[in-house]
Amino acid sequence: MGARESLRPMAGLLAAMTVSLTATRVSAIALPWFVLTTTGSPARTGMVAFAEMAPYALVKALAGPLADRVGPRRISWIGDVVSAAAAGAVVLLHALDLLPLGALIALVAVVGAARGPGDLAKEIMIPEAAERGRVPLERATGLMGVTERLAQTVGPAAGGAVVALLGPLASLVISVTCFALGSVIVTWALPRGMGHRAPAEEALEAKEGYWRRFGQGFTFLRGEPLLLSVVVMVGVTNLLDAAFSQVLVFVWARESGHGAAVVGLNSSVMGLAAVGGSLVAAAVAHRMRRRPVFFVAFLLAGPTRFLVLAVDPPLWAMAAVFAVGGFAGGFLNPILGAISYERVPRSLLGRVNALKDSLAWAGIPLGGLVGGALVAVAGLTPVLLAGGAVYALTTSLTGLRPEWRQMDRLRGQGPPVPPASPALPAPSVTRRRRS
Repeated sequence: MGARESLRPMAGLLAAMTVSLTATRVSAIALPWFVLTTTGSPARTGMVAFAEMAPYALVKALAGPLADRVGPRRISWIGDVVSAAAAGAVVLLHALDLLPLGALIALVAVVGAARGPGDLAKEIMIPEAAERGRVPLERATGLMGVTERLAQTVGPAAGGAVVALLGPLASLVISVTCFALGSVIVTWALPRGMGHRAPAEEALEAKEGYWRRFGQGFTFLRGEPLLLSVVVMVGVTNLLDAAFSQVLVFVWARESGHGAAVVGLNSSVMGLAAVGGSLVAAAVAHRMRRRPVFFVAFLLAGPTRFLVLAVDPPLWAMAAVFAVGGFAGGFLNPILGAISYERVPRSLLGRVNALKDSLAWAGIPLGGLVGGALVAVAGLTPVLLAGGAVYALTTSLTGLRPEWRQMDRLRGQGPPVPPASPALPAPSVTRRRRS
């Protein structure tokens, strides 16, 4: 196989992720604005947002065994096609004046339920695409991080611009087009056998029920102290990040008099810097020691944002802090992704990654509630200082635990060999080196 051919799955997968994530970010602007402008009700707007995110999180958590059984390529294609069809139905029914609120909520829920498994399927194909292209895992996950950061930065800006110029339905048409394009890229660029295992292994797993396969993910995750520690730490920091982005930064903008424009400026600076950090991580992270890079990056990316708002420096200094934090944050997901792909057998990637993601995201819905309640009781500045301190302690003290010394232990080895019995996936498995 030539170099150009071997890199095709990696390039195709990144392209599919780019258009699908862009569709998601555009719809995140278009749908709430569409509901707000057509109904005038913030409550209904919130209801539609919940209708999208709740099925996303729930179905993604449950989709792991299905992705492992059916194959991630097929799940990715189905997810993009269903998302495009449901979003297209919103546009069509509204044009025909046949879109009551109940139908809108149902269609938005279908989009969320399809996106969850589709995003998961693309994630778990990364290590195989990297192997086919002989790309180091840190580089592959770094490129995935670049894709995510670009979608997070460009998608909302593009969605907002199109909404302002042409209206929310035009933005939804862009989302429909991007979802459909993602399914086309998956069909064209990814080999049909991608994500499938040996026939004997698939036949053995086919005899087991869904819940038994789901339990295998729990069994494996429980036996991996490093992965469990990652889930707990990221769960705490995700809760703090949600409190910051959903409540604290907006209270600060109002009380300081800077307004929402500065919030947008800081977010854009951090997002663009994160793209740069991800690009650097893709280039050099596979040569760096993971543990010091990871914890220094977390220390720069997390607590600094809380502390800089608490002291309220000049805007140029604040933007500099957000830029440094964004650049450092670009190193985090490439390292986390590489660790996960090195430690989880390919046959369990779907169910284990789905569980990891759902547990790590469990605190996000609570972040805004916790942040708002604490500000009401103690005031903004004490909460910002306390949030920064908790963030720093969570990331720093976690790094002292012995399991984090294993971050580099499996670097350069091939994927774990699946356990002999899929019903009892052992945490300690024999590894094989790449030839």
